[in-house]
Amino acid sequence: MQQTKAEAESQGQTVLTFDDGDAMDRFHPLSEATNGQANIQLLNTVAYDAVTIGNNEGIGNSHADLEALYSQANFPVVLGNLFEPDGTRPAFAQPVVYKTTPAGTRIAIIGFTAPFFLTYGPNGWLVKAVGDVLPDLLNQIAGSYDVLIMLSHLGLSTDRYLAAKYPKIDVIIGGHTHHLLEHGELVGHTLLTAAEKYGHYVGRIQLVLNDNHQITQQTAVAVKTSTLPAEPEDDQEIANYLREGHALLAKEPVAFLPESFSIDYDGPSPLLDLGLKAIAEAGQTSASLLNAGLFLDNLPAGLITRDTLHRLLPHPMHLMRVTLRGQDLWRLMMEVEKNRMFLRHFHMVGMSFRGKIFGDIGAFGMTTNHKRQVIWNGQALRPDTLYTFTTVDHFLFIPFFPTIEIMGDNDLLFPNFLRDSLADYLAQHFPLPANKEERP
Repeated sequence: MQQTKAEAESQGQTVLTFDDGDAMDRFHPLSEATNGQANIQLLNTVAYDAVTIGNNEGIGNSHADLEALYSQANFPVVLGNLFEPDGTRPAFAQPVVYKTTPAGTRIAIIGFTAPFFLTYGPNGWLVKAVGDVLPDLLNQIAGSYDVLIMLSHLGLSTDRYLAAKYPKIDVIIGGHTHHLLEHGELVGHTLLTAAEKYGHYVGRIQLVLNDNHQITQQTAVAVKTSTLPAEPEDDQEIANYLREGHALLAKEPVAFLPESFSIDYDGPSPLLDLGLKAIAEAGQTSASLLNAGLFLDNLPAGLITRDTLHRLLPHPMHLMRVTLRGQDLWRLMMEVEKNRMFLRHFHMVGMSFRGKIFGDIGAFGMTTNHKRQVIWNGQALRPDTLYTFTTVDHFLFIPFFPTIEIMGDNDLLFPNFLRDSLADYLAQHFPLPANKEERP
């Protein structure tokens, strides 16, 4: 990107660089260990003209961590639909960024992130639908620009809708749904662009303007990064980021286990039982529900560090308390039994899951017998009684247990991830030796 920018500018062109969000994911140990500051340092090397946030930044960080994330950034964050609970804008973001080219063309950049109402609220943010803020914003900036660019971490269908409804937008740089528009897409006169996911592509947009600062030609291409020149030290640099992240997390001890806990994806196992007890305690409930595939390995005996738990549970998942009437809890447990054998070896992709297979489903405090009866802590369910259990927010978004979304009173617990709740449980029940010399 730096080389392309330098070459274009040497030919008299103006170059602007943007990032459309999800530039960090706590799946990476260095992001986890530095609360995303390592990612900002890398973004700083490009010196972006503007970035927006994705849901990874927005709900993958605590409120405080997101507020601090861009404190060392050398670029502005443009974000028009995220607010503090009192309606004020977060200090790190602004609704519009302006740039003026040497030729005098005025460029306005606006940005929006996916409005996940269920998850932003519990994390202490007020997020709004784009349709609730964009019309007023367009009115406020009317007449202040020649070219309007939107950074849209909203998804392809939303981008198409916005392009058709708001033709004042000249370019929409899209993301969130991981789609690829290899040569862009025109909706009216608005150019939609997208460069897929995981850095597989770098997008290049070219706009040609006349002397009146009007666009006369616009093209886009997504370039495969695998086709670009590589430096000999690249692989080592990438490996060093992983090594540094693991090393930093390994310096933070959590607990000391006298025995190991194994995981079994085909049935009950000690580690799954441990996890179920941990989240029930964290959620302050007497029952819980989890899938074995969340645990990527066995939990070894001895010293447990944040690195141990990050390797074990890299998923950016939060806990969730679910309250159901007895008759609806019975239905949920029937959904569990119906899907159990299918899910044991189901290859799960996306929606915060960073493992391979879903694995067996384990329950604590509630069981289903051969008569299709659900027993809650030793007692038969009462149809109209309310029951509350703890699980992960992942269960709300996957399609296998619709009763949770349709009938559940669901309370998402922020800011801790699943691994943080397990860490708290282990620290409480398997504390570190008070004498550091006794630790291996």
